[in-house]
Amino acid sequence: MKKITNRAFSLVLIAALVIFGMGAFIVRYVQHGEDWALYFAGTNSDSSGEVFDRNGVVLASFSADEKQYAQNELTRRANYHVTGDYWGRTGSGILRSFQSGAYDYSLLRGTTKSQNHSMTLNIDSELNNIAYEAMGNRKGAVLVSNYKTGEILALMSTPSIDPADENAEPAEGAYINRCLSAAFVPGSVFKLITTAAAIENIPDIFDRSFYCEGKYQIAGVDITCSGTHYNQSFEQALANSCNVAFAQIAVMLGQDTLARYVEQYGFFDSHKLNGIHTAKGSFPTEFVGDPELAWAGIGQSTDLMCPYSMLRFVSAIGNGGVLYEPSLVKSDSSPKTTRLIESDTADKLKQMMSYNVAAHYDGQNNFPGLNICAKTGTAELGDGNSHAWFTGFLDDEEHPYAFVVLVEQGGGGLSSAGALANTVLQAAVNR
Repeated sequence: MKKITNRAFSLVLIAALVIFGMGAFIVRYVQHGEDWALYFAGTNSDSSGEVFDRNGVVLASFSADEKQYAQNELTRRANYHVTGDYWGRTGSGILRSFQSGAYDYSLLRGTTKSQNHSMTLNIDSELNNIAYEAMGNRKGAVLVSNYKTGEILALMSTPSIDPADENAEPAEGAYINRCLSAAFVPGSVFKLITTAAAIENIPDIFDRSFYCEGKYQIAGVDITCSGTHYNQSFEQALANSCNVAFAQIAVMLGQDTLARYVEQYGFFDSHKLNGIHTAKGSFPTEFVGDPELAWAGIGQSTDLMCPYSMLRFVSAIGNGGVLYEPSLVKSDSSPKTTRLIESDTADKLKQMMSYNVAAHYDGQNNFPGLNICAKTGTAELGDGNSHAWFTGFLDDEEHPYAFVVLVEQGGGGLSSAGALANTVLQAAVNR
């Protein structure tokens, strides 16, 4: 009887181990089945594919025999965060999903296709090259899109790698797409959101005057400003990027109202760009009190912003409040449109951003020939360093381009990010 009991126990144990092993295999198959299938498909399938930029430049190609990238090293590096690589080391590249589609992978059927495929992107690879060289050794992000169509013309993030050099040691953070997959302290570019909320919630905002002597106390806490602006209108306060004025405006609006606008404009959300998930932003939603709210309203505090979310916002401003959802991939279907901003609000923001450039950014010298509407940002990091932002759009029917430029620890928004934006935009309008 004891032998039978021992044998039964052994059988139960073996069955349990088999079931556990099968369960573990199924879990791993669900998690890694595509990687296994594509590994063998890459050598056994007759499928092939090519990825082109908008001008027909081959950015990547693959077949059963080889996997290749653009011939030019600069093009490979500058466009790495658009294409990614065949191994998925960066989560933002379109190449991995395109290759999977070419092999028609599914959990049940494996890979079955044997066809030739091609994908054309909206990206202008040469524009990315220019942005990459202009950024130099600095870390940062550059985005340019057509706000009338949603086509993304430039998406460049640094540091980058050469995906053709499999043995290269990547720089720290090279696999992070700073355009899509990261969020940063926004600094004064956040004042565009506070401005929009003020336009819609403070009826006499354009009749008010704001006094600045470089410092203002709220509940015993000093709110400091980078300048001394004395009496100024609402429009002048935005052009001056006056912390004192916008701290007062933030407190007038209240935390719930500002948080509602952050949410309404999509800064809390993770968006999807051709299947690529973008980073969420942040803004204090739990009660923080007036001094902290003041800092949040000028883009400091715990504020974080993904550059892609800002691109959507300024694209909508440029297009009268209507957003054409951005896209990396050229498509025959009509882009999705959303009214993101009230038309009257968008028109007033446009006028104020145009005034910024004309009155305070020396537009004729810094952006010659460009009818630009923009806002700078110098986002203080608390350690003496600051991120440099420059964002806006061209008020130009022939070149309706929205843009976001971020230079990590780049210093002043106009001198650093603004100069880089001018280089890229001059190239864009002349292509």
